[in-house]
Amino acid sequence: QVQLVESGGGLVQAGGSLRLSCAASGSIFNINGMGWYRQAPGKQREWVATSTSGGSTNYADSVRGRFTISRDNDKNTVYLQMNSLKPEDTAVYYCNANVRERSWSGYRDYWGQGTQVTVSS
Repeated sequence: QVQLVESGGGLVQAGGSLRLSCAASGSIFNINGMGWYRQAPGKQREWVATSTSGGSTNYADSVRGRFTISRDNDKNTVYLQMNSLKPEDTAVYYCNANVRERSWSGYRDYWGQGTQVTVSS
């Protein structure tokens, strides 16, 4: 089994910054993509950003230029630096990792428990 543990959420004023972390642990042979999603109250979960094992990054249009995803492969950890936060960024942020647990197994998606980010106006 694989566990993803997020940290770094909280309350911040509009224009402020937060940094989220997500550490993967457990039975890990290697990790392909790692990314972040978010879900605001009454809305569907939406994709925010992804970091591939090869170092490529992709962002949703709503956060491009304000958020930066990075990754430490030695620590199996992904980060999300969030700058110029807006009230509409308020949501529960979830970490996702595409993990292969054994050399002979396929990849499987795992999710963290979520961390609340609240941006006040």
